[in-house]
Amino acid sequence: MNAIAEDGLAALTMSALADRLGTSGGHILYYFGSKDLLLLAALRWSEAALAEERRALLARRLTAPRRLDLFLELYLPRGPRDPRWTLWIELWARIPANEELRTAQRELDRGWHEDLELLLAKGVAQGRFAAMDVTARASELLALLDGLSTRVVLGEEPGRDPRPALQAARAAAALLVPRVDAG
Repeated sequence: MNAIAEDGLAALTMSALADRLGTSGGHILYYFGSKDLLLLAALRWSEAALAEERRALLARRLTAPRRLDLFLELYLPRGPRDPRWTLWIELWARIPANEELRTAQRELDRGWHEDLELLLAKGVAQGRFAAMDVTARASELLALLDGLSTRVVLGEEPGRDPRPALQAARAAAALLVPRVDAG
């Protein structure tokens, strides 16, 4: 994952990766078959770890608004060139010409979407969030998060610092997912 994130998949050679890992390029190709499949394996590994963090977050005994805030933090990159987000950008660049990658992207996105829908639905059911179409709202919020994340990962101004992206995500979430006054 870090090797791909450092210079991008196009610049990564199997021999350089093999040297870094203490193996042979042929060994890597035997297990992965291509750079695209190596990218997909790295992304699936990264997303599996994040899925565990999401499940733990959703299981915590917190208010729905607090869970949503923590979801936003988990989703957004830690800073420019965040390795897990660099994998996503590499994947997005390849999916128009690769149906296998497109299918995998949809599968990985589905986990985030379903978990956000569940979080929003529970918040509505508990009277913490106003009634809404949770499917549409989850899609809108995730699209916004993808845009903010891309700016941070690419180091575009003003996205170099991830804190403004988190503030923007929180402000958008407050508009898209109105809280119900608990008082």
